Amino acid sequence: MKEAEPKMKKADYHEESFRDPEFLESLEGRTLRILSEYLGPMARLDKAKINSTILFLGSAKADPTNADSDFYRYYWEAEELAFLLAQWAISLKKPKGKDFVICTGAGPGIMEAANRGASRAGGKTIGMNISLPQPQNPNPYVTPELSFSFHYFFMRKFWLVYKAKAVIIFPGGFGTLDEFFEILTLLQTSKISKKELALVLYGGDYWRDLIKFDSMVEKGAICADDLKLFRICSTPREAFAYLKKRLTGFLG
Repeated sequence: MKEAEPKMKKADYHEESFRDPEFLESLEGRTLRILSEYLGPMARLDKAKINSTILFLGSAKADPTNADSDFYRYYWEAEELAFLLAQWAISLKKPKGKDFVICTGAGPGIMEAANRGASRAGGKTIGMNISLPQPQNPNPYVTPELSFSFHYFFMRKFWLVYKAKAVIIFPGGFGTLDEFFEILTLLQTSKISKKELALVLYGGDYWRDLIKFDSMVEKGAICADDLKLFRICSTPREAFAYLKKRLTGFLG
């Protein structure tokens, strides 16, 4: 009697779904990809005992070598402010983890400046990169074990803000404006408590010329109290003094 052919050959077997690259990269696997960008950073930040962060946002085009650029001074002022904040945060020496660790989007410009300043102070520093059509490599000042890469913008935004106790918005373009207004809206609608997050616009001349906040109040688009959701500062020392006071209050 002829032996029956097996109904399924070895080549027909599939890996378990969680090992199957074709499934993981499919439309049906998107939920798992999103979940991994939530759980992965959480596990790594917990392992590094990062309690809270200070987030720097601003132009990726700020060039530390081009003194003719309008953004040149902002690069070095961001570097100095990050240095002051990191140096102060290190001095707190909390036994149960690290507070007020400098965090950026990992790229060049203002992001590099902030990571650079924190590194100069001897602190660990976080970089949350995003995969783009033109690859953006993490700047060299990000602490290697705290270098993250995201596919989804909204998951990157979540982690940039989730542990932040302060957000400092330096001059920038569309991306910076997007991040500023999203955070501002979360504060305005109390999705983030203003008692838990200090928001600073750095560079008064730039921001007042770009956005007519007073005009928005006059036209009834926003309330006068909405302008209290953020503070405008124009020097590293001014911003540091304000943030040190606010952040000390968060520590209790």
